[in-house]
Amino acid sequence: MSKNETLSSPIVVDDETCFAYPFEECTTNHSSDNLSKDSSLDTRLIALLERETELKLQIDELIEEITNLETITKNRSRSNGFNEEDKETKKNELKKEIAEEICWEDFEAPEWCVPIKADVLTFEWDEFAKECQFDVILMDPPWQLATHAPTRGVAIAYQQLPDVCIEELPIPKLQKNGFLFIWVINNKYTKAFEMMKKWGYTYCDDITWVKQTVNRRMAKGHGFYLQHAKETCLMGRKGVDPPGCNHSISSDVIFSERRGQSQKPEELYEMIEELVPDGNYLEIFGRKNNLRDYWVTIGNEL
Repeated sequence: MSKNETLSSPIVVDDETCFAYPFEECTTNHSSDNLSKDSSLDTRLIALLERETELKLQIDELIEEITNLETITKNRSRSNGFNEEDKETKKNELKKEIAEEICWEDFEAPEWCVPIKADVLTFEWDEFAKECQFDVILMDPPWQLATHAPTRGVAIAYQQLPDVCIEELPIPKLQKNGFLFIWVINNKYTKAFEMMKKWGYTYCDDITWVKQTVNRRMAKGHGFYLQHAKETCLMGRKGVDPPGCNHSISSDVIFSERRGQSQKPEELYEMIEELVPDGNYLEIFGRKNNLRDYWVTIGNEL
């Protein structure tokens, strides 16, 4: 058989017609497949390289953003007056508060105080009110905070109560004439005024406690918009003034060192005793660190 007789049908390679032997046709097809695969790999590689470039740019942007945030944080700390000395002072104050909170082994209650350890929600208030009426009632309610995690670093070491539980306390049975002092947090002003009205009191004044550090500097605390450095005690009046009540006493601002958690300034007790000398005094939701001579203190942490 001659060479011409063994030629296969014409095939097209690169748009040109040619003749090839059978083995040459197979070789041509195989090369075409390799070119197709190489082209596909090149496309994927280019796509990966482009993606790598995009990721590098994103990483650079994130690094720049982190650097800017760190700079802003440092500037804010400086503008707020925080430095290493402040941090050390705050650390020492926290240690002092913790020590005051947990070291009760050597604690001795004042000789003439009247502590009553009881749950205020189940206490027999009716029987109690029959035995004694009070000239002054002081309350530091464990208000329910706005959220379950509002502290941003603040540790809450006591049980909180919903407003309805506080509102249902039989305060009107405990006092016919006299004053009510109630500590209030920022988001409970309206509720506190509502409670006063329900219990039969008329708002007459308020006391601001400006907290100070051991170094007599303002003790800034936590807050949502502003750093809180004060607490407010609302004052309500019911009926007529108690016997011997004094007027125009003291100041409505107390500058006093911040002590243990929920421990209120001693100056408030002195102010109340000056306002109503030799009166009958009751504190509800009291704690050990608030016990005082000639005061009846009721709470579940005594």
